[in-house]
Parts: sequence; structure tokens; C-alpha cells
Amino acid sequence: MVENQRFGNLPAHLVLITGVVIVAFPVYLAIVGSTHSAETIANGQLPLWPGDQLLENYRRALFVGTTRTTRALVATMLFNSLVMALAIAIGKIAISLLSAFAIVYFRFPFRNAAFWVIFLTLMVPVEVRIYPTYAIAANLNLLDTYTGLAVPLIASATATLLFRQFFMTVPDELVEAAQIDAAGPLRFFRDILLPLSRTNIAALFVILFIYGWNQYLWPLLITTRDDMQTIVIGIKKIVATHDALTEWQLAMATAVLAMLPPVAVVIFMQKLFVKGLIETEK
Repeated sequence: MVENQRFGNLPAHLVLITGVVIVAFPVYLAIVGSTHSAETIANGQLPLWPGDQLLENYRRALFVGTTRTTRALVATMLFNSLVMALAIAIGKIAISLLSAFAIVYFRFPFRNAAFWVIFLTLMVPVEVRIYPTYAIAANLNLLDTYTGLAVPLIASATATLLFRQFFMTVPDELVEAAQIDAAGPLRFFRDILLPLSRTNIAALFVILFIYGWNQYLWPLLITTRDDMQTIVIGIKKIVATHDALTEWQLAMATAVLAMLPPVAVVIFMQKLFVKGLIETEK
């Protein structure tokens, strides 16, 4: 018989609440700071409740900008980051699906060697190959383009490994049934593997979208024009070197706006995301 301990979970809940407060309080301060004037923040008198400058600060950040640090509008930077994140997430998933499909279901020389070469690229971080990648992109005239922002980052050994492991769990009876129905490889991939991979694709999409959204080093190198910079770079430029030049209310409004798309993706795809991580029986 399980005893009902009234306060048995109290320590665990206290630790959980403390962790949430530690993580959420800086976000709350950013939201509050984005609603006050620059003078209130500069004087060190930021209160813990919202102010009356919310609409004005967000309007300036989105559609006016600040000429002190960057001439790009936050709306433009958000669009650039959205295009980059979507292209990276969709490109990584598409290439990984096809790579895993070829490795598992096709017989060709050095098939396992090709997989292990892909797998070994996990040991080579972006920072190690950043210079040759930039040189190739520059030679192909990909600077200040959406193609240059996304294409060099769409290869994913991790996603290929995950899809390969999942495809290997698909029963052979499905393959035999598809062959009996005279289904070709592409039809088998489209009608059987893709529906079975739906939750895996959703979980990977959330992870890869956030990965692409938070990229800093590569967009910093590949973009030189203000109208092509991403939101992460924009936040850094808005926070100027000298405190006297920093419009902190706009910086905090930009930071809050930068958090909204990843949070929206996680919220709207939460069920599929969790199901894709924990589901074991397809």
C-alpha cells in the first residue's frame, strides 16, 4: 500500500520553483525594461513593474531602429533569422532523410564507410572549418545572401544518424509488402517511411530551428550589409561599447522579440516534439 505523504514532494517542488525563478527572472527584467524610457534605465531606477513606453519602444525597434549602433530594423533582422532558421532546419532534415534512406536500403560499394565518414564529421566543429567554408562561399559570391547564410550549415551528421537508426527498426515485412505492390524506392520512401518518421521529423525540426536561429559566428562572417544581419548579431550591435550610447530599452525590446519565434515553435510543436523524443514503438 502506497502511503500518501502530504509533504513528501515539497523539497522537489521547492528546488523546481527556485530553478524556474532563477531562469525566468532575467527574462522578466528584460520584458519590464523594454517598457520603460531610456532615462529610467540609465539612472539605475528600473522598477519591477512594467512602464508606459511599451508600444513606443517596440514600434521604434521594429520599424524605426536606432542610428547609433545599427541601421537595420528589427523587423528586417527577424525576417533574416526566420529565413535562415527555416532553411537550415528543412535542409538538414531533407538531406538527412535521403542520406539515411540511401545508407539503409541501398546496396553500394563502401556503404558503411560512407556512413562512418559522415559520422566522423561530428568531431569537426564549425569553428575548425570556418575559414575554408568562408573562402568557398566568397568565391561563389554567396556573401550577403540567404543561400550563403543557410547552405553551408545544412549538412547534419546527427540527424543522419538518428534517421538511420530509426529506419533500421522498420520491419522488413513493410519492405517486402512494398515490393509485392510494385512500389519503387521513391514511393516506399514517400508513402511509408515519411509517415512513420513524422514525430522524429517534428522533434528534429524544433531542435534544428533553434540551432539555426541562435547562430552567431557564421552570420557574423558571411554578412557585411546591415539589411542582411540576423537578430542575434543585431542584439550585439545595439548594445554599444560605451554605456552612454546604448539605448537599453531598445536592446531589451529586441531581445524579447528575438525570443518569441523559438518559443512559439516549441509551444505549437510541443506534443510532437515530446512524442518524437520518447516514442519507441512505431
